[in-house]
Amino acid sequence: MKPRILFICQHNSGRSQIAEAYLKEFAGEHFEIESAGFKPAEEVNPLVVEVMKEEGFDLSGKKPQSVFELFKAGNIYSHVITVCYDTEEQCPVFPGITKRWHWPFPDPAKVEGSHGERLSKVREIREEIKNWLLNPEAGTFSFKELIER
Repeated sequence: MKPRILFICQHNSGRSQIAEAYLKEFAGEHFEIESAGFKPAEEVNPLVVEVMKEEGFDLSGKKPQSVFELFKAGNIYSHVITVCYDTEEQCPVFPGITKRWHWPFPDPAKVEGSHGERLSKVREIREEIKNWLLNPEAGTFSFKELIER
């Protein structure tokens, strides 16, 4: 049975969707990976859809889901990773969790400026998340270490 990983952010419309997509690409054969939010948005942030499409990911049909619905369904995760500044204390205690991680990233929904400027800022967030997954600092979540076990 593969370890299960859940990425959580406030609305499941940006950061957690980016992290889920990349980790599925990098290590999907080793893990079951999902994402959810505390107050799920109606859709994935269009700027996130646009910048992820540049990387070959189609998030246009993804539906944000509720972390509480997953909890109520009895889903069990080996790792729960919150990726926004305001969620660590709100995270429900999932049964069977062996590890909880908190790694905050800026919110794509809060970027400002022209469309081009906002896209540029969301690209930066995308790259931060991708780099974190590929090159974790010592002591933080590392899917590579999990694979090697």
